[in-house]
Amino acid sequence: MKRRIFVKKTLTASAAFMGTGTLLSAKPWGHLETELPKISLAQWSLHRAFEKGDLNAENFAGIAMDDYQINAVEYVNAFYTKVAKNEGFWNDMRSRANDSGVKSLLIMVDNEGELGHPDTKERKKAVENHIKWLEAAKLLNCHSIRVNAFGKADRNTLKSTLTDGLGMLASHGAEMDIHVLIENHGLHTSDASFISDIIKQVDNKYLGTLPDFGNWCLNTEWGSTQGGKCTESYDHYKGVEELLPFAKGVSAKSYDFDESGNETTIDFNKMLQLVKNSKFDGYIGIEYEGMRLSEAEGIKATKSLITKTWKGI
Repeated sequence: MKRRIFVKKTLTASAAFMGTGTLLSAKPWGHLETELPKISLAQWSLHRAFEKGDLNAENFAGIAMDDYQINAVEYVNAFYTKVAKNEGFWNDMRSRANDSGVKSLLIMVDNEGELGHPDTKERKKAVENHIKWLEAAKLLNCHSIRVNAFGKADRNTLKSTLTDGLGMLASHGAEMDIHVLIENHGLHTSDASFISDIIKQVDNKYLGTLPDFGNWCLNTEWGSTQGGKCTESYDHYKGVEELLPFAKGVSAKSYDFDESGNETTIDFNKMLQLVKNSKFDGYIGIEYEGMRLSEAEGIKATKSLITKTWKGI
């Protein structure tokens, strides 16, 4: 798309969204408060539709804009594994996003090996597996990839191996100007104090966090606290507060809503107040994981709640 047309579309979209809580920013994050939140859409919110083939993952940016009036997106690598190294594909995806007036923010990366594996060869292999996603993120004009800081060992060993693995990956990211973000995703990764210590040890500005409102289970991988099955969890609000100083994005997890439109398991007022207090000025990503509402209804309910709550705090 011609730059002149893209700029015109972007400015028009920005004006239209003033009433819906979405603002464009020249920077993906910063230290300025905004009156309205910048909202993005995590692709996982529509994972059932993509998995069933009801939606095409190549059209994600257009779907975000056309169906939900959201102008920033977060991709999930699981929908693109067969084309991970296809430069032409990612160039086309960038064009699709540009044509829709949508900003690509990050790629969420799963199942590429344990970055904290106790075996050095396996750890290096995991780092190498992630590099193709750094390259894809660069082609998409994203600012980051999101990773899982997994590994099976005692805590002291894990701290050492994760510092090494994440440090190596962050160094690769620095070379490409792409950040590596750790999300609380269960087990030790949901121990915000533990993860914060590792980030401080690595001491690389390209290693940061993507705090998630809902993944705080300490004894289950992926960290879901949905359904009351988690028996040990980190304090949700304390965890978000501890990870926010390193945040390059925020994941507003939601599961279900009451008749007033409030999330039934997470206090969005408290969570968003923490985000606002931290001076975070990046995008707040909608990640609906509920089952009662449809994916489309859940996304719209989450967007409405974020906007309403942000205006009131």
